[in-house]
Amino acid sequence: MLIFLAGGTGFVGGHVRQALLARGHSIRLLVHRRRTEGAEPGIEQVEGDATNLASFADAVKGCDATINLIGIIREFPSRGLTFQKLHIEATRNILSAARTAGVKRHIQMSALGTRADSTARYFKSKFEAESAVRDSGLDYTIFRPAIIFGPADDFINKLAGMMRAFPAMPVIGDGEYQLQPIAAADVARCFTEALDKPETIGQTYDLCGPDRLSYNALLDAIGKALGKSKVLKVKNPLPLMRLIVPLLEGFSFFPITSDQIAMLVQGNTCDGSWRKTFAFQPIRFEPGIKSYLKP
Repeated sequence: MLIFLAGGTGFVGGHVRQALLARGHSIRLLVHRRRTEGAEPGIEQVEGDATNLASFADAVKGCDATINLIGIIREFPSRGLTFQKLHIEATRNILSAARTAGVKRHIQMSALGTRADSTARYFKSKFEAESAVRDSGLDYTIFRPAIIFGPADDFINKLAGMMRAFPAMPVIGDGEYQLQPIAAADVARCFTEALDKPETIGQTYDLCGPDRLSYNALLDAIGKALGKSKVLKVKNPLPLMRLIVPLLEGFSFFPITSDQIAMLVQGNTCDGSWRKTFAFQPIRFEPGIKSYLKP
């Protein structure tokens, strides 16, 4: 198949690109600026902007499927990076281009925890994007991954960097909220396998790994991978954080937003039923992070 891939230049995108190529697919990759250095065989780069339909619509013609991985975890309105533009408008544009080009198959990246009544604007925007997909008339599949880990991830590597730099780790609330991280390679495998599984059409899958950990236990697992015998933790009361963060989150240097607090403390787990359709053994968390975190 020839796949139109949006959002394919980032962390998860790299894994999806490799998984698609490994299964014999070709990729038409949407990029802001074409690069000749490091060009990958089997990948055609097309310049465009997902928030500007006219800039990429022609590139969807002749493709067999569209995949949308575009997403941001934090808004920077002064730079034009908003949930409205990148989650909702970009999705609508890709769907419109697919319909116009006669492409029937679409696979969408969402996020575990997405729902219409969420207090987190991130999740609400993801839900609106999902609704556009469901109403598109295309043969869609939606994936909602939990926190994703892998060699170039942001979340685990950021925590590991803090752990190397500071004697103790800050914890919001009691740290007992549950997380179920999934490997980027496993997410990519689901995306690629869905193209060959007609039973995935019209379905939404929550994706999570096999290990359910509290945030405290996750920090301990990272510490263990870094060769630490103990991870000291400093608890920050949740009510206090909810007062302080809104005052500082407008500054780009501040590491967390109110949205991220809401998403973190609500937990990030699923029942693992996705494995009934995608019958493979997912990567365990501790050996997974040990493969790329070094003391």
